[in-house]
Amino acid sequence: MEDVLDVYELPYNPKIPVVCMDEKPYQLLGEARDSWAMRPGDNKKLDSEYVRNGTCSIFAFVEPLAGVHHVSVREHRTALDWAEEIRYLVDVMYPDAEKIILVMDNLNTHKPASLYKRFEPAEARRILRKLEIHYTPKHGSWLDIAEIELNVMTRQCLSRRIDSIETLKTELTAWERERNNLEAKVNWHFRTKDARVKLVSLYPEL
Repeated sequence: MEDVLDVYELPYNPKIPVVCMDEKPYQLLGEARDSWAMRPGDNKKLDSEYVRNGTCSIFAFVEPLAGVHHVSVREHRTALDWAEEIRYLVDVMYPDAEKIILVMDNLNTHKPASLYKRFEPAEARRILRKLEIHYTPKHGSWLDIAEIELNVMTRQCLSRRIDSIETLKTELTAWERERNNLEAKVNWHFRTKDARVKLVSLYPEL
């Protein structure tokens, strides 16, 4: 926990960006029946029944101090999917960075080994050399600022039924564009000194 909090206290450096990453499953739902016609002043009425159209996974990256945001949709959340997202981070989002400080949870696919499952060893190593990885502790995913980003995305963009990956991608692309245009930043207030007071019960007794 303190390792991640130290990272969040680093000053902004465009050459060494601090980026947080997280992912969430998403269920695609369609309407079982058409909605009723609306009268002026009435809320839209939807039937409680819906059609399940499968699931997918949403990957989110956010640079809290610069207000840089990226979300993508994949059919699965395998090690190969994660590896491809990380190469996008390195080669497309931050091609000129000296190093990328990456904060994420320790999901079983979020490992350097996943890059070697997807790419040739030389390519996997090239990507890893650009990364400095910091994991949130077990049961401490709340420390990942990208989880906050996913919560904002859910409230602002996913508060209704979306029935296909294509529609989901279109909606999230528009949301990402707006977030980047606003340069929406995250002002993280929780510091190590706060943790040692508020979470004192988690520290070992000497």
